[in-house]
Amino acid sequence: MTTPFGEAIRKIRRERGISQKEMARALNVSAAYLSALENGKRGRPGFDFLQRVAGYLNIIWDEADDLFRVASVSHPRIVVDTVGMPALYTEFANRLARQIRLIGPETVRELSDVLDRAARDGEKYR
Repeated sequence: MTTPFGEAIRKIRRERGISQKEMARALNVSAAYLSALENGKRGRPGFDFLQRVAGYLNIIWDEADDLFRVASVSHPRIVVDTVGMPALYTEFANRLARQIRLIGPETVRELSDVLDRAARDGEKYR
């Protein structure tokens, strides 16, 4: 189990031949913390940490933007607030929370595509 941010950091670190210990020391965090981030055991990192990572890895603006974006969707424990929404939405959110582990990767990709289309089209239901 990991997060999009954890996967991204691990990939960059390994491509550059940097050990977890070395990177952790340079970022002034423990190797255990960095490991927990890479393995999805810690939530979304803070802005200051993200800036230190980008600086340490000397990544360009577009790559840094991508890293910040994946960090923003990397919190492993999510709260979905359906207050004020129709009952159908609350039911759906609860069912998704209970059954997400039963959904295969292809179905998750399909659902992500639906969300992307809705965001692109500016769909808003209340």
